[in-house]
Amino acid sequence: MIDWVRVADLRGEVGSDGFEEVVLLFMEETDAAVRSLSAAATSGALEETLHFLKGSALNLGFVTVSRLCQEGERLAADGQGANVDLDALAESYWRARADFLAGLGRLPPI
Repeated sequence: MIDWVRVADLRGEVGSDGFEEVVLLFMEETDAAVRSLSAAATSGALEETLHFLKGSALNLGFVTVSRLCQEGERLAADGQGANVDLDALAESYWRARADFLAGLGRLPPI
């Protein structure tokens, strides 16, 4: 689920040009982080990676992704990183990303 009010607020805060830059940077960084989840889990960096993803997801209104990251971050902090469903998290992210990109054109003008 996407919090479109948050997305519109962010766009209003940074302006159209700034928003485009934020979205591009977000996509680059979060795509890479999602692709690295398995490696992060085996290297001990899962909690840190999930924390980054949670914050990024919140900034652009990826509500479900943020919630899943928060749950995973808690598990990782408790030494239960193996119980984090990385596939479900990645699937949720890619679905939210597609919904987000499709919905950008429906935002009202600033």
